[in-house]
Amino acid sequence: RLLALLLDQAAGRPVRVGLAAPTGKAAARMQEVIRAAKRDLPVEARIRDAIPEEASTIHRLLGWRAGSVGFRHDRENPLALDVLILDEASMVDLALMAKLIRALPRDARLVLVGDRDQLASVEAGAVLGDICGDSPVFSPEFRRRLIEATGDDPGGEGEGPRIRDAVVLLQRSYRFGEQSGIGQVARLVNRGEGRQAFDLLAGGHLSDVRWRPVGTPRELRKALAGAAVEGFRETASAAGPEAALTAFDRFRILCAHRSGPFGIEALNGLVEQHLSAERCVAPRGVWYPGRPVIITSNDYHLRLFNGDMGIVWPDPGSGGQLRVSFRGPDRGLRRFTPGRLPAHETAYATTIHKSQGSEAERVLLILPPEVSPVMTRELIYTGITRARSRVEIWGTREVFEAAVARRLTRSSGLRDALWATAE
Repeated sequence: RLLALLLDQAAGRPVRVGLAAPTGKAAARMQEVIRAAKRDLPVEARIRDAIPEEASTIHRLLGWRAGSVGFRHDRENPLALDVLILDEASMVDLALMAKLIRALPRDARLVLVGDRDQLASVEAGAVLGDICGDSPVFSPEFRRRLIEATGDDPGGEGEGPRIRDAVVLLQRSYRFGEQSGIGQVARLVNRGEGRQAFDLLAGGHLSDVRWRPVGTPRELRKALAGAAVEGFRETASAAGPEAALTAFDRFRILCAHRSGPFGIEALNGLVEQHLSAERCVAPRGVWYPGRPVIITSNDYHLRLFNGDMGIVWPDPGSGGQLRVSFRGPDRGLRRFTPGRLPAHETAYATTIHKSQGSEAERVLLILPPEVSPVMTRELIYTGITRARSRVEIWGTREVFEAAVARRLTRSSGLRDALWATAE
């Protein structure tokens, strides 16, 4: 709708619009959302046709160069854009955001879209959170103009820096209903109300959220036996790679850590064992039909990016040889021989960090038995909000409440620079 409005205001003048996201997975998801939204957009055909559908990663947009820390586009060679929409902005670190802004023309518009309460970037900075501030309110003049234009009063006004009029906090989630159990638990976690969130989870009154006490490796192995087979049986028994990817996208196992008995390395092995025991898969080697993989480093030549999910499957066109299939930008399949893949790993279970920019119908969130530095409110919130229709959390009450009580704080100086001035 925002793009349609900008194009309509241009009154026929060409508007160069770019769509970008931090990862290939997030860019693909952005394309899906744009295409679906365009179909039902109540605007003239010329405006609908002018809305672009192709999104790229930030690195691809800026012109990544092998062996260089710089990009092809910078202040001296800016992007040919009038508007850039950047999705999943919370994932972008301070250094990359600075390079992106320097590469934009001075009169270009930058629209950042994301959830400020999610995990911040792995690298330095919490750019989106710093830009949004704590409780932004509109200036009196901007509030008056909004009322005149829409007839709705956004409420709240005050004095402060000009950036407050550029920040809009959306109140409605389109992934899950606000009154759903997922929505209620997510809000309590976001407010740091761990005890209330746990009571709601463990109460057994909500159909879309569930708590299971799991605190030892033995309890984990026992619980995982049924959950793994139930969650991945459809993927393993699919008729082909496209159906397998569709089934795989419905269920995710998310963890806080990589190593240890509750980390993804151990969990991927356990899931594989359980599926093999039930004859859902036959892992005679590293590569076998039905094995899901996730790319862990970018390969711009193959157009495979960190976070891309693929499935191993026999390819009839290659005499039944195993190929790894990924969804392309047009939703078609792209097939690769296993040896061509960049760095990758098995993906029955992935870290919560890797899950950013994606979603699934059902999510199983497995917490470690001890609190660690990565266990924060933002981590729990991000894991819960990956689910569209159901989330199940395994762990101990002590770890859950301790994590919700801990908030990730980073001091980059950006928040003070943006909000400490009253200009």
